[in-house]
Amino acid sequence: MEFQLLLAVLSGIGILLFLILRLKIQAFLALLISCIIVGMMAGMPALEILDTMKDGMGSTLGFVATVVGLGALFGGILEQSGGAQRLASYMLERTGEKRAPWAMMISGFAVAIPVFFDVAFIILVPITYALSKRTGKSLLLYALPLLAGLAITHAFIPPTPGPIAVADILGADLGWVILFGFLAGLPAAILGGPIFARFISRRIHIVPGEFAKVEEKEIHNPPSAGLIMLIISVPIVLIVLSTLVNSTMVSTTGIPSGVLYMINLIGHPFTALIIANLLAWYFIGIRRGMGKDFLLKIATKSFQSAGIIILLTGAGGAFKQILIATGSGEMIAGALNQSILNPLLFGFLVALLVRVLQGSATVAMITAAGITAPVLGDGIYNPAQISLVVIAIAAGASSFSHVNDSGFWLVGQYLGLTEKQTFSSWTVMTCIIAFTGLISSLMLWYII
Repeated sequence: MEFQLLLAVLSGIGILLFLILRLKIQAFLALLISCIIVGMMAGMPALEILDTMKDGMGSTLGFVATVVGLGALFGGILEQSGGAQRLASYMLERTGEKRAPWAMMISGFAVAIPVFFDVAFIILVPITYALSKRTGKSLLLYALPLLAGLAITHAFIPPTPGPIAVADILGADLGWVILFGFLAGLPAAILGGPIFARFISRRIHIVPGEFAKVEEKEIHNPPSAGLIMLIISVPIVLIVLSTLVNSTMVSTTGIPSGVLYMINLIGHPFTALIIANLLAWYFIGIRRGMGKDFLLKIATKSFQSAGIIILLTGAGGAFKQILIATGSGEMIAGALNQSILNPLLFGFLVALLVRVLQGSATVAMITAAGITAPVLGDGIYNPAQISLVVIAIAAGASSFSHVNDSGFWLVGQYLGLTEKQTFSSWTVMTCIIAFTGLISSLMLWYII
């Protein structure tokens, strides 16, 4: 029986990768097909396979669809208002040209919280062109720190879609994920960003050329950087506050029940993001002259980019549920408990393997979460440890971006790099981020 389950799991993963890599089938459809194949090979009745998939998708999307949708809406308003560019410009004004790489890293770190990676990169990359032309230094000195900040937030810190999806599949607390995402992500961003950029920019000198002539929208009356930072921080602070109040570290005996009720209400990701959207809608939109019809168009456009993330996450939840229902999850957990691998390292390696084979960091995160979730199902791991597994999976999925990743070509195109130069800069940077994130997660695992 164990051999049959193992064969079913390995066949399902192999077919998933074959469908995505060889046949170029969309990952959402490939995940659903793999669910059916795993269920059939494990001997599940036909209707039970489909009911399990339905339950897995339903239980996952109930949370993820709401959070991703709210996050996309928030990001759309910030993008169209010019707030992202204003925040980056403010950082540069405060730090000066000498510390500009650090300012670009911080800007990327902050902007990617509400805005998708590729959108944030395209919005902010013209600033790196201007810096490179002004100083005469390699474009990589400024672009790589920006990319490091964007990549870390995109993979490590909710409410971006990847960590939201993984946290939901693993049953992790978002407050802990945010906290550990910052603790593990910051050293990864520093090493992969300003420090590595200083090293590689001396060896690869890139001058902004024709590729730097991207379309820049002139934004009149953009919101202040302080307002942007305040609104971005609101949902994060509320979620972390709720987590701390409900953790064993804080005694609630002296806190009035009414206060606890309000903290739990506004600290839930749904409410926290609704509050952030309302603040952005009014202070960034209405008060700065955006018409209500224009804001509605922004909202509609923002939801389009969120759709594929939501569907992929739902399919990942279905894959997780199939592994649990077949009993293969318990088998994997049993084998893992007898090995030297802890769940954190296991999740990292699975995510890294899927990332290298098929390219998409989001697919790698969701697939690895589905495979790792049954390992955590025996209840011997505390909320903090489960949240660290989320960070480890995010780190593995961030690693070794190469030719099968759209980000590889996006970065190469906008920075004017050859394939070899993209490997030497962008790909190496993603590996530094991944392994620094893993080491930080392991250190935190043994500290807590």
